[in-house]
Amino acid sequence: MAEDEDDTNFDEDLDDGAGGTDGSHGKRKRLFSKELRCMMYGFGDDQNPYTESVDILEDLVIEFVTEMTHKAMSIGRQGRVQVEDIVFLIRKDPRKFARVKDLLTMNEELKRARKAFDEANYGS
Repeated sequence: MAEDEDDTNFDEDLDDGAGGTDGSHGKRKRLFSKELRCMMYGFGDDQNPYTESVDILEDLVIEFVTEMTHKAMSIGRQGRVQVEDIVFLIRKDPRKFARVKDLLTMNEELKRARKAFDEANYGS
């Protein structure tokens, strides 16, 4: 009988930490918690940062990605997000623009390397 009460209390404790600071998110699944914790540690935070800090940062990331996606969908081809649309949106932010340019260049190099590797292994 006492075990049933303990299980109920444990479930209630889990529910309390799942929402945002205003409680509007309810039981929203955290998508990037693991990655954000690693990034925070890499940028000098504690190895196990506060859950509240990770949750706030994740809310900011999701808000940023959602906003950029909506903006990208409104320019270019309506209702579609293309790489060029994202590049257009961040063109005035030199740091973001340089990082996107580096990532796109790296992606092209990886594609070429994979193609060369596949041709060498499977080609005649």
